[in-house]
Amino acid sequence: MKKTEISIERKVLSNGLVLVTEHMPHMRSVAIGIWVRAGSRGEPAGLNGIAHFIEHMVFKGTSRRNAEQIAREMDSVGGLLDAFTSKEMVSFNAKVLDENLPVAFDVLSDLVLGPLFADEDIAKEKQVILEEIRMEDDNPESLAHETLTQNFWRGHPLGAPILGTRATVRQLMRSSVVSCFERWYTPSNTVITAAGNVHMEGLLKLVAKPFGKLKAKPRVASNSRTAPHTHARLITRNKPALEQAHITLAVPSYPLAHPGRYAASVLNNILGGSMSSRLFQNIRERQGLAYAVFSELNPYSDAGMLSVYAGTSRSTTERVLRSIAGEFAQLKKEPVAADELRRAKDQLKGSLVLSLESPGARMSNLARQEIYFGRFFSVEELHASIEAVTAGDVQRTALEFFDPQKIAATVVGPLEGFRLKRDLLAC
Repeated sequence: MKKTEISIERKVLSNGLVLVTEHMPHMRSVAIGIWVRAGSRGEPAGLNGIAHFIEHMVFKGTSRRNAEQIAREMDSVGGLLDAFTSKEMVSFNAKVLDENLPVAFDVLSDLVLGPLFADEDIAKEKQVILEEIRMEDDNPESLAHETLTQNFWRGHPLGAPILGTRATVRQLMRSSVVSCFERWYTPSNTVITAAGNVHMEGLLKLVAKPFGKLKAKPRVASNSRTAPHTHARLITRNKPALEQAHITLAVPSYPLAHPGRYAASVLNNILGGSMSSRLFQNIRERQGLAYAVFSELNPYSDAGMLSVYAGTSRSTTERVLRSIAGEFAQLKKEPVAADELRRAKDQLKGSLVLSLESPGARMSNLARQEIYFGRFFSVEELHASIEAVTAGDVQRTALEFFDPQKIAATVVGPLEGFRLKRDLLAC
């Protein structure tokens, strides 16, 4: 594979704000993001959903723009403006032609520096988010995953829903919104990343005026920096109106920076991370029991979860659960064959390269590596780490992950007469 040239530059302002750029000279566009270490796991007790609520509220108006002007200004240059809240961070990002980067950054910086949080907007946005919660509750796959997550991390902020609950959203007050915003949205808690036809020198000029004058403040520690304990709870929710049973399983896995993360990625790929995976080939192709079946890793700074999802009819629910547990058992019992290991590695390596083809993906990758690792990995380094994984590593990881007593499961659907028992998960 041809060695890639690293064109990443990093700069830390005197107030603690971190800037990272990656120059992609063949591109005519730029993706830029402002990342705040203010995800849902850092929310104060009783204010679940406030990180996501703040993300929504900044778009309602600032001291310089109302909501319509924010949208029109980005549309006028053909740009894409987006934002999201996760468990450990909030992102505000834009993608524009390189010549329009000043416009995009001016809008983004205005969002995170000058929101008004008007009382009437807070009242309206509560209703919007309540509708978002209802929409998620009406999606059985989403409901199954959310129920699984809440019970897996029970008693810890990682288990709390990012959207909040109906009760917590209704109770949010402007004073709490302003307090959390002022506490979290500080230079030392913020990372700005940009990728595409952009240089650090140009970004510094854009950042200097809105951010350079901000005073340094200590980085805010999360309200929950203790690693969570997992809970192997078995939960069912009877929904007679549904056509399918939505099955989700979870086991503890590794944090983002764990040295075993590459073996975990290979294991996940073999289990259910691709069309050639064991779950897909067994449950969908050979048995014809599900249309959607897959596994995925959900790693965080100090914890992780490997989950499996399958949607099937009520009559085949037990059979699918036993089939999933059977794949867990097989991965523990026998090392993967050389050809299967080779295929998983190549699939991961190819997916990695393809996932970094766009400025938006590169911009997000810069933020993730800065926030979680404090350094930047080349594609060659990542490929070498994937290549170093052995069949023994995969088997040892499977033995560690797939402990029958640590498997959590949630089934949502028309479940009359169904009992979710641990012997269905024997592996």
